[in-house]
Amino acid sequence: MIAEILISSNAKDLNRIFDYNVPTNFVGTIMVGSKVLVPFGNMKKIQEGFVVGFKEESEYKVKDILKVENIGGLTEQKIILAKLMANKYFCNVADCIKLMLPPGTTSKNMENRIKDKEMRFVYLKKDEEEIQECIEKKSIKSEKQIRTLNFLINNDEVMVQELIDFADTTSAVIKTLEKNGYVEIIKKEVNRNPFKNKKIAKTQNLELTNEQFEAMKKIQESIDMEFFKEFLIHGVTGSRKD
Repeated sequence: MIAEILISSNAKDLNRIFDYNVPTNFVGTIMVGSKVLVPFGNMKKIQEGFVVGFKEESEYKVKDILKVENIGGLTEQKIILAKLMANKYFCNVADCIKLMLPPGTTSKNMENRIKDKEMRFVYLKKDEEEIQECIEKKSIKSEKQIRTLNFLINNDEVMVQELIDFADTTSAVIKTLEKNGYVEIIKKEVNRNPFKNKKIAKTQNLELTNEQFEAMKKIQESIDMEFFKEFLIHGVTGSRKD
């Protein structure tokens, strides 16, 4: 399978589609809108790109995609919108696409990106009835182990640190339960919020201009009618579009 990719660059010569091979391990996960990392030309650094389509084969000798990131939100409709924006404002399609991405995900420098954090979650490995039977038969005697298991029975999944805090247990107890087959620990990526620790001062509501009022009225009418769609708001920088 061949992916059609737009390289994330403001160079006019790169404002076109390039073909790349999709390795078998990415088939099933890569989709239109995926952000990818690819080798490009003779450059040593890998480049960022966006998948805008697929086809069966290419007339060119193609290189493999190195990494796929499904950041969500970048749909086929938004890519069409980006192409219309690029045509109207004489810029690269990739530049318009980047305006639609979540904050902290547009840096080509991987070290500067807001990355997902890998956390450890604890799950029960045995069903509730079997655990209760083990407790009644005194197969499990430790109060901390019993308290830990009861907490997990009432919660589907718990991060290790939260389990330690809320169940008044320890990592040693959790490891013992894991060793004895009562629980399992799974590592999962957790989305990080780039605005979590950012303090934003509250301001007073601004009065809408006549043009802003009319635009807002159309959007509100669409919401009231439960006809949800995207609106492209025109305005110069600083015109309070957001």
